[in-house]
Amino acid sequence: MDIKDLVRTIPDYPKPGIMFRDITTLLEHPTGFRRTVDELVQPFAGSSITRIAGIEARGFILGGAVAHQLSIGFVAIRKKGKLPWQTISVEYDLEYGTDEVEIHIDSVEPGDKILIIDDLIATGGTAAAAVQLVRDAGGEVVGASFIVDLPDLGGRARLEEMGIQVRTLMSFEGD
Repeated sequence: MDIKDLVRTIPDYPKPGIMFRDITTLLEHPTGFRRTVDELVQPFAGSSITRIAGIEARGFILGGAVAHQLSIGFVAIRKKGKLPWQTISVEYDLEYGTDEVEIHIDSVEPGDKILIIDDLIATGGTAAAAVQLVRDAGGEVVGASFIVDLPDLGGRARLEEMGIQVRTLMSFEGD
């Protein structure tokens, strides 16, 4: 089974000219979902990961499953204002403005080895901010795993320039 076949492509969503890669069809497939979770973590199996950090929102689904499989903790990387306690945050640039991601101040302990997980990497802005956030909290990012890579948008290269090992399960050119 090729898990790429389980990802639905929706043209012109959420706006004309965009080819939306919908992973919900992959998550609905028991064997496909299990294989995806296994493959996201496989290259990092010997790296003594202490926590998984999932980027809101689909990174929560994937990261939670990986954390469960490895019997380790899960850190929620959320958009600003969504966490109920004291946080640290990192601001990052968008095409037209800025955004912020944050974690609770006690989510990452100094020396934690963190694997960052999300469903898709495009420009890498959010993922790069997540890396910086973990580093600011005293953690070490051992890698970042994504189901989908849109290589023409440069996100993977951006993370690799930050010294991050990147794992992607499939790519879609020209998106």
